[in-house]
Amino acid sequence: MTMPPHEMPPSRHPYSAMYPAPRRKPSAGLIAVLAVLVGLGMPAGAVIAYEIDHLGVAGGVAIPALAAPGNDAQSTRYFDSRNAPETASEATAEQSVGLVQISSTLLNGTATGTGLILTKDGTVVTNHHVVEGATSVEVTVVNTGQTYDATYVGADSTADVAVLKLQGASGLTPITLASTAASPGDEITAVGDAGGDGGSLTASPGTVTATGQSITASDENGGNSAQLTGLIQMHAYVVPGDSGGAVLNSDGKVVGMNVAASSGTRQVSGYAIPIATVKSVASQILSGKTTTTVAIGYSGYLGIAMSPRTDTPLVVGVEDGSGAASAGIQRGDTITSLDGTPITTSNQLHDMLASKSPGDAVQVGWIDAYGESHSASVVLGQGPIA
Repeated sequence: MTMPPHEMPPSRHPYSAMYPAPRRKPSAGLIAVLAVLVGLGMPAGAVIAYEIDHLGVAGGVAIPALAAPGNDAQSTRYFDSRNAPETASEATAEQSVGLVQISSTLLNGTATGTGLILTKDGTVVTNHHVVEGATSVEVTVVNTGQTYDATYVGADSTADVAVLKLQGASGLTPITLASTAASPGDEITAVGDAGGDGGSLTASPGTVTATGQSITASDENGGNSAQLTGLIQMHAYVVPGDSGGAVLNSDGKVVGMNVAASSGTRQVSGYAIPIATVKSVASQILSGKTTTTVAIGYSGYLGIAMSPRTDTPLVVGVEDGSGAASAGIQRGDTITSLDGTPITTSNQLHDMLASKSPGDAVQVGWIDAYGESHSASVVLGQGPIA
């Protein structure tokens, strides 16, 4: 007998979760991207999931993923707040010190999340997935209401940590870092812009249930997997909009940064990156040195969208005013080379463009829908945050 999801025995229930933010506000034609996470160290068959409701953009190539059905029961269940383990309340001014609300403009919509102020002159840290795909970012300091344009400094997507710099900021009040790490049994409060509505922050009390946890993220087809390790697991109400927010200990000091939350079961868990990890990654990014995991600044942007239905670099869209449009690349064309290197897959094109910077000139080769070959020099623009 098939049982409704909420009535399945725990051992058989698909344990679901998501990156709790950003809250995406799509424009017409928005493509929903459904991704799943597998929780390591959890019961067999455990699944963690998250949604990213925008056109996936990386390395100057916009690659739309397969759309998740908008009326799918499992998809809508990811955002079901009825399973919250604790009641949430409006955060106090004291709990909001050093926190910001982040609003990102995407190619086809907007996204909102939360962030933490690290320095008086406007260094802010948040989750990479909060700003991924953004063409511009605005940040509002919660306790003052002042809004700043933000520059993207860099990120470590494998750690899901990104650093922003607020333009013209000074005299800000940073967060207070805890001197000791969170431990199982500790009472905590998760604070963030729950719902992404830009209003007052929400404070959700809870308890640390485990530390050193790992989750593996992948898309619904099992590809593009990424692992987050060393996470704090907590019994707390963490929802869309909270990502990048603070996890406070009983003294009101920051022990972690919200990153993911489970849903789809009666037992809801939140996940946070330990603040020591956040600080370490942020320091590496601020050093300005690129590593195998850290990317600095914006990537070059070609301005094309690739077909999600084939690995072949088939162009399904060209952004007006982009380098690709100026070169004459059109929908239906297939990219064949970049700087003389043969291109056979969309991922290969993405990786090559990711190593380029805005203003770089590249030689692009392509075949049009009639089989005729073309080549042109293209000056790359500034891409969305990759």
